[in-house]
Amino acid sequence: MNIGDIVEYIDQQKIITAVITQIKHQRLRLLTENNREVNLSASRLLDISREGLDMSGTRDFLVKSLKKKAQERETLALTIDVKELWELLYEDEEAVDLATMTVFCFDPPLTPDHESAVTRAFFKDKLYFKFGKNIFTPHTVKQIETTRKQIKAAQERERLIKEGETWIKGMLTDSVNGSESCDSEIINILKWYYILEKESKSAATAREMLSRAGIESPNQIFSLLVKADIWHEDQNIDLIRMDIPLDFSGEVLKKADEISDAKNFEGFKNDPLRRDLTDVPCITIDGQSTLDYDDAISLVKQEDGYILGIHIIDVAELIKDNDLLDRDARERGTSIYMPDDKIPMLPPKLSEDMCSLKEGETRPSISTLVRLNRFFEIIDYEIVASVIKVHKQMTYSEANMLNGEDDPITTLHKAATVLREKRLKNGAVSITLPEVNIWLDDNGEIGISRIDRENPSRMLVSEMMILANSLMAEFLSTNNVPGIFRSQPDPKKRLFSGIEHDIFLNCLQRKQLNRAMIGTKPENHAGLGVSAYATATSPIRRYYDLINQRQIRSILGYEKGYSKDDLDTMIMVLDLPVGNAGRMQFQRKRYWLFKHLETRKGAYLEAMVLDSHRDFYSVMIKEYMLEWRIPSSGIRLEPGDHLRITIQHADARRNQLSLFV
Repeated sequence: MNIGDIVEYIDQQKIITAVITQIKHQRLRLLTENNREVNLSASRLLDISREGLDMSGTRDFLVKSLKKKAQERETLALTIDVKELWELLYEDEEAVDLATMTVFCFDPPLTPDHESAVTRAFFKDKLYFKFGKNIFTPHTVKQIETTRKQIKAAQERERLIKEGETWIKGMLTDSVNGSESCDSEIINILKWYYILEKESKSAATAREMLSRAGIESPNQIFSLLVKADIWHEDQNIDLIRMDIPLDFSGEVLKKADEISDAKNFEGFKNDPLRRDLTDVPCITIDGQSTLDYDDAISLVKQEDGYILGIHIIDVAELIKDNDLLDRDARERGTSIYMPDDKIPMLPPKLSEDMCSLKEGETRPSISTLVRLNRFFEIIDYEIVASVIKVHKQMTYSEANMLNGEDDPITTLHKAATVLREKRLKNGAVSITLPEVNIWLDDNGEIGISRIDRENPSRMLVSEMMILANSLMAEFLSTNNVPGIFRSQPDPKKRLFSGIEHDIFLNCLQRKQLNRAMIGTKPENHAGLGVSAYATATSPIRRYYDLINQRQIRSILGYEKGYSKDDLDTMIMVLDLPVGNAGRMQFQRKRYWLFKHLETRKGAYLEAMVLDSHRDFYSVMIKEYMLEWRIPSSGIRLEPGDHLRITIQHADARRNQLSLFV
């Protein structure tokens, strides 16, 4: 290796021809065909030619000579058929050195240019041979097929990146027409990168696409897709991210139609196991927008007290275990209620009609009949399959107006008050924080109201459902039938007993509650003050409740119940969809609240300090019952302090809210 020798090396996937201008140990200084001077380790060289250049010539002469040499070698390389050589050599499965391969490719006399041409040809076409350290090893047929697929995938990726770059730039400059001018795969790559970011399978492709288009943040993707009319401004991304099913399949809807046929819905009326309670005056009490009625209440006065009835639509009468509708409901796990949408667990043809306790319609029911004395103390109860008819459908507001009048509602409220007092004496923890209701009206305007949990009719319904669920749990336990029970350990600390209306104390007590648990054995529910609890009052809306209803029906002689192992499996299967539904409801409610707050920049709000930390305070914005952080900013506050805060910035899409004192 001498000064003036022509050498070659690889740089950025190209073979570069150069001449040695300086040697120092194993470091070389080179002048390249591109008129660049580079420092390089001798180990990086592909080839050291046995010919050199006259170093007395000018730099321009040297560069021109190198370019000419490189072109000559490229021309020779074009005469080599790599595939033909592979067909000749692959069956031997033996490595071939550079000198031998050059003999296969050219007739004598052979020069360094021929060897370089071989190197260039095999470097350019890597499909048939593995090339390294001047050794060529033929690939197997399987390796070639794999490589072909990789090459095709790489080419397709590059195509998508280039087309995506062009489309993004066009959208930014308004020179393309939305999604019509873009490959649907590019749209999907951008969608899923926005939704999943680095977890997206095409994250690297999306990043390269955005980078070439000059976009730095994935957040800009959302604006692009809205501009292209692919998404709308309030697109619910979490529905896509969580893979929550929105619509019902044609098969499911067809099955719902078949079940809803009146001819298939008459058998329960003549069922000898069912008690006819159609003459009992049942009422429903629900929100104004409710369309699916799970439960009804009745109260019949007797000489020595009352018969309180809590009647739950018998969904299991229509939807059989593991049929098409049942499997679909299990996959969903629960209905999802959001300010801007509702995704029912069952098709509306069932949830809002045949499986709903509609006024004036005869329906199958599971009835919990509780005998009360005239002081509303429980004497005994029974759970029966029944046939009922709702005589009156009421809203919470209508029920509130009747409370205090000479009406069964007044008596029901008195009974609910006594039932709650009993639970409180048993250690129940009553959190009475108001609930914020958010909805969109017909014009898309955001409506917000605070719901008082101590509202008489809401308290009445809540107590009746707690009573029914606790008695049905006891019924399962007494009959040694497993169910899906809910339990809760004692709170870490009790800050008050009975009913406490102070918001600060309620917030603190809520933080002291232990997490509720789900299992197949009845255990104490400290938060509710009952010895066993199993939800079965909303079988239209919750699959857990439908399971428990089937377990009760098994005791009543209707069907074979689930085993404990069956229920353990059900709990695992339902964990993800039910958890996702809860997160979905919370996040969507938060989104629309923040959307509302975007319009209130600069507004003053009343807040209360819940906790203090080194750099921030946790506060409760009382109007919206929203917990958030404010920077300490040198102010000194104590938990329980009230203050006035200002909305500085809100961004619903990014879940951002900035407040200052």
